[in-house]
Amino acid sequence: MSAATTRSRTPDRLCAEAVDLARATAEEAAAPGVVGEHEGMVSEGDRVVTHFFGCRELGYRGWRWAVTVARASRAKIVTVDEVVLLPGPDAVLAPEWVPWSERLRPGDMGPGDLLPTEADDLRLEPGYTGAEEPPPNSALTEDLVDLADVEDAEVTGGSPAEQTVTPARGSIAELAEELGMRRARVLSRYGLHAAADRWEEAFGPKTPMAQAAPASCMSCGFLAPIGGSLGQAFGVCANEFSPADGRVVSLAYGCGGHSEAAVMPKPPQPPPPVIDETRVDPFPLRPSPDSGSVPATEDESSAELGHS
Repeated sequence: MSAATTRSRTPDRLCAEAVDLARATAEEAAAPGVVGEHEGMVSEGDRVVTHFFGCRELGYRGWRWAVTVARASRAKIVTVDEVVLLPGPDAVLAPEWVPWSERLRPGDMGPGDLLPTEADDLRLEPGYTGAEEPPPNSALTEDLVDLADVEDAEVTGGSPAEQTVTPARGSIAELAEELGMRRARVLSRYGLHAAADRWEEAFGPKTPMAQAAPASCMSCGFLAPIGGSLGQAFGVCANEFSPADGRVVSLAYGCGGHSEAAVMPKPPQPPPPVIDETRVDPFPLRPSPDSGSVPATEDESSAELGHS
């Protein structure tokens, strides 16, 4: 071990005693009352010492003000090199930075957002193959190489169809465009399996709804089939009362809205009534004047009998 290394481990006496100078420098850089007690020092080298002071500022729990002081050889005046706020052993730190492509989650996209895909995305492969086409899950064709670097690509206006580069004349890409195969890339086998795993987890046979269902979606009349290889295991629910309405569901999924779960019988038609209870018979509130045994008009004979 050299002599210089040995001297660097021992703090310089004058630099170690410059606590007041370090505190004054820290208070000048920070707000009044923010610099806490002296929490120690560390030797950075020959005649170089860093003093640590606690930080009382809200939001910086466990941080420390670090003031580095030094003096020249054979000098008795200590000067300040730098002052900085550093995290301590128990400091509250922000989580480690994660790239945006790894922070993105399903449902984060909103209206107007653009989500670029990498040129070597494992979920995609060339939509058409040929001698001049790269193997699956590789970069795009040479005609679209300007759009491959999605991280630095400049977003321009217009639809994706307007942004594509015209393929070279006589190439496989031109032939594919003439035949109507405009998609440069399609789902790869990895992309199909990844999508199937997500749909199976969300609306599959292991969900609580499917476990309590009376039957599976395979026999449900509200299941709309889909094409392609995914149609052998999935379909689209078209029951507005189902929790999976408009979603891609597994054929083994099920819910209480199954079309044949409980078929309601037709309501019975009542027979025609024997007595017509709908007819209304009018009844007078008072008897008519000529309904009694005594006529309404008095004559002399009735007056003698005492009738009034």
